[in-house]
Amino acid sequence: MPFFRSFLFAPGNHARRVEKALALEADAVILDLEDSVALSDKPAARRPVAEALGRPRKSRLYVRVNAMRTPYCYRDLVETVGPGLDGVVLPKVESAADLHAIDWLLANLEREGGLPVGSLDLMPIVETAAGVVRLDRILQARSLKPYGERWRVRRIAFGAGDYSHDLGLSPTHEEPELAHARARLVLASRAAELEPPIDSPWFHLRDAEGFRRAVERSRRSGFQGRLLVHPDQIAIANEGYAPTVEEIAEAERIVAAFRAAEARGAAVIELDGQMVDYPIAYRAERLLKALRGEG
Repeated sequence: MPFFRSFLFAPGNHARRVEKALALEADAVILDLEDSVALSDKPAARRPVAEALGRPRKSRLYVRVNAMRTPYCYRDLVETVGPGLDGVVLPKVESAADLHAIDWLLANLEREGGLPVGSLDLMPIVETAAGVVRLDRILQARSLKPYGERWRVRRIAFGAGDYSHDLGLSPTHEEPELAHARARLVLASRAAELEPPIDSPWFHLRDAEGFRRAVERSRRSGFQGRLLVHPDQIAIANEGYAPTVEEIAEAERIVAAFRAAEARGAAVIELDGQMVDYPIAYRAERLLKALRGEG
Protein backbone atom coordinates (compact mmCIF):
# COMPACT_ATOMS: atom_id res chain seq x y z
CA MET A 1 0.00 0.00 0.00
CA PRO A 2 1.34 3.44 -0.87
CA PHE A 3 -0.56 4.94 2.07
CA PHE A 4 -0.68 3.86 5.69
CA ARG A 5 -3.96 2.56 7.08
CA SER A 6 -2.71 1.36 10.46
CA PHE A 7 0.06 2.55 12.80
CA LEU A 8 0.12 0.27 15.86
CA PHE A 9 1.76 1.48 19.07
CA ALA A 10 3.75 -0.98 21.18
CA PRO A 11 5.41 0.08 24.46
CA GLY A 12 9.15 -0.04 23.90
CA ASN A 13 9.86 -1.42 27.37
CA HIS A 14 7.49 -4.39 27.02
CA ALA A 15 9.39 -7.09 25.11
CA ARG A 16 6.45 -9.48 24.69
CA ARG A 17 4.15 -6.83 23.26
CA VAL A 18 6.87 -5.59 20.91
CA GLU A 19 7.49 -9.11 19.64
CA LYS A 20 3.76 -9.65 19.10
CA ALA A 21 3.33 -6.32 17.31
CA LEU A 22 6.10 -7.10 14.82
CA ALA A 23 4.26 -10.25 13.76
CA LEU A 24 0.90 -8.55 13.14
CA GLU A 25 -0.61 -7.15 9.95
CA ALA A 26 -0.37 -3.43 10.75
CA ASP A 27 1.10 -1.31 7.97
CA ALA A 28 3.52 0.17 10.52
CA VAL A 29 4.51 -0.45 14.14
CA ILE A 30 5.56 2.39 16.43
CA LEU A 31 7.83 1.38 19.29
CA ASP A 32 6.87 3.88 21.95
CA LEU A 33 9.19 5.71 24.32
CA GLU A 34 6.66 8.38 25.27
CA ASP A 35 3.22 8.00 26.85
CA SER A 36 3.22 4.22 27.38
CA VAL A 37 6.56 4.26 29.24
CA ALA A 38 6.77 5.46 32.85
CA LEU A 39 9.16 8.31 33.60
CA SER A 40 11.32 6.05 35.74
CA ASP A 41 11.75 3.56 32.88
CA LYS A 42 12.36 5.90 29.94
CA PRO A 43 16.18 5.68 29.81
CA ALA A 44 16.12 1.89 30.13
CA ALA A 45 13.48 1.51 27.38
CA ARG A 46 15.83 2.77 24.67
CA ARG A 47 18.01 -0.34 24.56
CA PRO A 48 15.23 -2.87 23.87
CA VAL A 49 13.85 -0.55 21.19
CA ALA A 50 17.25 -0.40 19.49
CA GLU A 51 17.58 -4.19 19.73
CA ALA A 52 14.16 -4.67 18.12
CA LEU A 53 15.28 -2.90 14.93
CA GLY A 54 17.03 -6.01 13.70
CA ARG A 55 14.18 -8.44 14.30
CA PRO A 56 12.03 -9.94 11.53
CA ARG A 57 8.78 -8.05 11.00
CA LYS A 58 5.88 -7.69 8.61
CA SER A 59 5.59 -3.91 8.72
CA ARG A 60 7.54 -0.69 8.57
CA LEU A 61 9.04 0.25 11.92
CA TYR A 62 9.01 3.62 13.68
CA VAL A 63 9.97 4.88 17.11
CA ARG A 64 8.02 7.55 18.98
CA VAL A 65 10.47 9.60 20.99
CA ASN A 66 9.57 12.01 23.76
CA ALA A 67 8.70 15.63 22.97
CA MET A 68 11.48 18.10 22.28
CA ARG A 69 10.83 20.08 25.45
CA THR A 70 11.50 17.02 27.64
CA PRO A 71 14.95 15.94 28.84
CA TYR A 72 14.57 12.60 27.02
CA CYS A 73 14.22 13.46 23.32
CA TYR A 74 17.90 13.84 22.43
CA ARG A 75 19.03 10.55 23.96
CA ASP A 76 15.95 8.80 22.58
CA LEU A 77 17.14 9.65 19.08
CA VAL A 78 20.84 9.07 19.64
CA GLU A 79 20.28 5.62 21.14
CA THR A 80 17.59 4.29 18.79
CA VAL A 81 18.26 5.67 15.30
CA GLY A 82 20.05 3.10 13.19
CA PRO A 83 19.72 0.46 10.45
CA GLY A 84 16.32 -1.19 10.48
CA LEU A 85 14.41 1.95 11.45
CA ASP A 86 12.03 3.48 8.92
CA GLY A 87 11.07 6.65 10.72
CA VAL A 88 10.59 8.74 13.84
CA VAL A 89 7.31 9.93 15.35
CA LEU A 90 7.67 13.27 17.13
CA PRO A 91 4.91 14.21 19.59
CA LYS A 92 3.58 17.63 20.60
CA VAL A 93 5.08 19.54 17.71
CA GLU A 94 4.34 23.26 18.01
CA SER A 95 6.72 25.05 15.64
CA ALA A 96 8.67 24.74 12.42
CA ALA A 97 11.80 25.09 14.55
CA ASP A 98 10.98 21.73 16.14
CA LEU A 99 11.09 20.03 12.74
CA HIS A 100 14.23 21.84 11.61
CA ALA A 101 16.08 20.83 14.79
CA ILE A 102 15.06 17.18 14.62
CA ASP A 103 15.81 17.03 10.90
CA TRP A 104 19.33 18.34 11.55
CA LEU A 105 19.92 15.77 14.27
CA LEU A 106 18.52 12.92 12.18
CA ALA A 107 20.74 13.86 9.24
CA ASN A 108 23.83 13.63 11.43
CA LEU A 109 22.72 10.35 12.99
CA GLU A 110 22.07 8.93 9.52
CA ARG A 111 25.59 9.88 8.42
CA GLU A 112 27.13 8.33 11.52
CA GLY A 113 25.04 5.19 11.14
CA GLY A 114 25.78 4.66 7.46
CA LEU A 115 22.20 5.45 6.37
CA PRO A 116 21.35 7.60 3.34
CA VAL A 117 20.79 11.14 4.56
CA GLY A 118 17.08 11.90 4.50
CA SER A 119 16.04 8.26 4.39
CA LEU A 120 14.14 8.31 7.70
CA ASP A 121 10.57 9.56 7.75
CA LEU A 122 9.68 12.16 10.36
CA MET A 123 6.01 12.13 11.36
CA PRO A 124 4.95 14.99 13.66
CA ILE A 125 1.95 14.57 15.93
CA VAL A 126 -0.10 17.74 16.31
CA GLU A 127 -1.87 17.54 19.66
CA THR A 128 -1.94 20.96 21.33
CA ALA A 129 -3.75 24.24 20.78
CA ALA A 130 -0.46 25.87 19.76
CA GLY A 131 0.23 23.10 17.27
CA VAL A 132 -3.16 23.42 15.57
CA VAL A 133 -3.08 27.23 15.48
CA ARG A 134 0.45 27.26 14.01
CA LEU A 135 -0.09 24.34 11.66
CA ASP A 136 0.49 26.24 8.42
CA ARG A 137 3.76 27.68 9.70
CA ILE A 138 4.86 24.29 11.05
CA LEU A 139 4.38 22.68 7.66
CA GLN A 140 6.44 25.34 5.94
CA ALA A 141 9.44 23.49 7.37
CA ARG A 142 8.86 20.53 5.09
CA SER A 143 9.00 22.69 1.95
CA LEU A 144 12.79 22.98 2.04
CA LYS A 145 13.34 19.69 0.18
CA PRO A 146 16.86 19.20 1.58
CA TYR A 147 17.19 15.66 0.18
CA GLY A 148 16.47 16.00 -3.50
CA GLU A 149 12.82 15.24 -4.16
CA ARG A 150 12.33 13.26 -0.96
CA TRP A 151 10.85 15.27 1.87
CA ARG A 152 11.58 14.24 5.44
CA VAL A 153 8.01 15.01 6.59
CA ARG A 154 5.54 13.19 4.37
CA ARG A 155 2.49 13.16 6.65
CA ILE A 156 1.33 14.44 10.03
CA ALA A 157 -0.83 12.81 12.70
CA PHE A 158 -3.47 14.01 15.13
CA GLY A 159 -3.39 13.33 18.88
CA ALA A 160 -6.93 13.83 20.18
CA GLY A 161 -6.21 12.81 23.78
CA ASP A 162 -3.61 15.45 24.51
CA TYR A 163 -5.46 18.01 22.40
CA SER A 164 -8.65 17.51 24.41
CA HIS A 165 -6.70 17.78 27.65
CA ASP A 166 -4.96 20.95 26.49
CA LEU A 167 -8.24 22.65 25.60
CA GLY A 168 -10.26 21.25 28.49
CA LEU A 169 -12.61 19.40 26.13
CA SER A 170 -14.74 16.40 27.06
CA PRO A 171 -15.51 14.83 23.67
CA THR A 172 -18.67 12.76 23.32
CA HIS A 173 -18.59 9.33 21.69
CA GLU A 174 -18.88 10.59 18.10
CA GLU A 175 -16.33 13.37 18.80
CA PRO A 176 -17.97 16.33 16.99
CA GLU A 177 -15.99 18.55 19.37
CA LEU A 178 -12.81 17.56 17.50
CA ALA A 179 -14.11 18.07 13.96
CA HIS A 180 -12.55 21.52 13.57
CA ALA A 181 -9.05 20.35 14.52
CA ARG A 182 -9.31 17.33 12.24
CA ALA A 183 -10.43 19.51 9.35
CA ARG A 184 -7.44 21.82 9.94
CA LEU A 185 -5.03 18.89 9.63
CA VAL A 186 -6.59 17.70 6.39
CA LEU A 187 -6.67 21.18 4.87
CA ALA A 188 -3.13 22.10 5.92
CA SER A 189 -1.75 18.76 4.71
CA ARG A 190 -3.25 19.23 1.27
CA ALA A 191 -2.06 22.85 1.05
CA ALA A 192 1.49 21.72 1.92
CA GLU A 193 1.30 18.85 -0.60
CA LEU A 194 1.67 16.19 2.07
CA GLU A 195 -0.01 12.82 2.10
CA PRO A 196 -3.40 12.76 3.85
CA PRO A 197 -2.90 12.83 7.64
CA ILE A 198 -3.12 9.98 10.17
CA ASP A 199 -6.00 10.14 12.62
CA SER A 200 -5.87 9.90 16.41
CA PRO A 201 -6.20 6.67 18.40
CA TRP A 202 -9.68 5.45 19.35
CA PHE A 203 -9.66 4.72 23.06
CA HIS A 204 -13.01 2.87 23.44
CA LEU A 205 -11.37 -0.52 23.10
CA ARG A 206 -14.48 -2.66 23.62
CA ASP A 207 -16.62 -0.78 21.11
CA ALA A 208 -15.70 -2.32 17.76
CA GLU A 209 -18.77 -0.98 15.98
CA GLY A 210 -18.11 2.49 17.28
CA PHE A 211 -14.59 2.22 15.93
CA ARG A 212 -15.89 1.16 12.52
CA ARG A 213 -18.07 4.25 12.42
CA ALA A 214 -15.15 6.41 13.54
CA VAL A 215 -12.96 4.99 10.75
CA GLU A 216 -15.69 5.64 8.19
CA ARG A 217 -16.07 9.26 9.34
CA SER A 218 -12.31 9.69 9.38
CA ARG A 219 -11.78 8.35 5.87
CA ARG A 220 -14.61 10.46 4.45
CA SER A 221 -13.08 13.49 6.18
CA GLY A 222 -9.76 13.04 4.38
CA PHE A 223 -7.55 10.89 6.63
CA GLN A 224 -5.56 8.01 5.17
CA GLY A 225 -5.18 5.89 8.31
CA ARG A 226 -5.14 5.69 12.07
CA LEU A 227 -2.91 5.46 15.09
CA LEU A 228 -3.89 2.29 16.96
CA VAL A 229 -3.50 1.30 20.60
CA HIS A 230 -4.74 -2.31 20.42
CA PRO A 231 -4.09 -5.18 17.98
CA ASP A 232 -7.82 -5.87 17.63
CA GLN A 233 -8.16 -2.53 15.83
CA ILE A 234 -5.81 -3.48 12.96
CA ALA A 235 -8.27 -5.41 10.80
CA ILE A 236 -10.98 -2.76 11.13
CA ALA A 237 -8.56 0.04 10.20
CA ASN A 238 -7.02 -1.87 7.29
CA GLU A 239 -10.43 -2.61 5.84
CA GLY A 240 -12.01 0.75 6.61
CA TYR A 241 -9.29 2.95 5.13
CA ALA A 242 -8.86 0.86 1.98
CA PRO A 243 -11.01 1.65 -1.07
CA THR A 244 -13.83 -0.83 -1.60
CA VAL A 245 -14.15 -3.05 -4.67
CA GLU A 246 -17.09 -0.89 -5.76
CA GLU A 247 -15.08 2.33 -5.40
CA ILE A 248 -12.23 0.92 -7.46
CA ALA A 249 -14.59 -0.28 -10.19
CA GLU A 250 -16.30 3.12 -10.28
CA ALA A 251 -12.96 4.91 -10.56
CA GLU A 252 -11.95 2.66 -13.47
CA ARG A 253 -15.24 3.38 -15.27
CA ILE A 254 -14.87 7.12 -14.72
CA VAL A 255 -11.29 7.24 -16.01
CA ALA A 256 -12.06 5.13 -19.08
CA ALA A 257 -15.20 7.06 -19.97
CA PHE A 258 -13.60 10.45 -19.44
CA ARG A 259 -10.55 9.61 -21.54
CA ALA A 260 -12.85 8.54 -24.36
CA ALA A 261 -14.81 11.78 -23.99
CA GLU A 262 -11.63 13.86 -24.06
CA ALA A 263 -10.63 12.18 -27.31
CA ARG A 264 -13.94 13.41 -28.75
CA GLY A 265 -13.31 16.91 -27.46
CA ALA A 266 -15.73 16.74 -24.51
CA ALA A 267 -14.84 17.74 -20.94
CA VAL A 268 -18.17 17.02 -19.22
CA ILE A 269 -20.06 13.73 -19.46
CA GLU A 270 -22.80 11.85 -17.68
CA LEU A 271 -21.93 8.42 -16.30
CA ASP A 272 -24.32 6.26 -14.29
CA GLY A 273 -26.50 9.30 -13.73
CA GLN A 274 -23.62 11.41 -12.39
CA MET A 275 -21.95 14.41 -13.98
CA VAL A 276 -18.24 13.82 -14.49
CA ASP A 277 -15.83 16.67 -15.18
CA TYR A 278 -12.12 17.20 -14.61
CA PRO A 279 -12.16 17.35 -10.76
CA ILE A 280 -14.08 14.07 -10.53
CA ALA A 281 -11.90 12.42 -13.18
CA TYR A 282 -8.73 13.58 -11.41
CA ARG A 283 -9.98 12.18 -8.10
CA ALA A 284 -10.62 8.81 -9.74
CA GLU A 285 -7.18 8.86 -11.34
CA ARG A 286 -5.58 9.68 -7.99
CA LEU A 287 -7.23 6.66 -6.36
CA LEU A 288 -5.99 4.32 -9.10
CA LYS A 289 -2.49 5.77 -8.97
CA ALA A 290 -2.40 5.22 -5.21
CA LEU A 291 -3.33 1.58 -5.70
CA ARG A 292 -0.45 1.23 -8.15
CA GLY A 293 1.91 2.87 -5.68
CA GLU A 294 2.40 5.97 -7.80
CA GLY A 295 1.30 8.54 -5.25
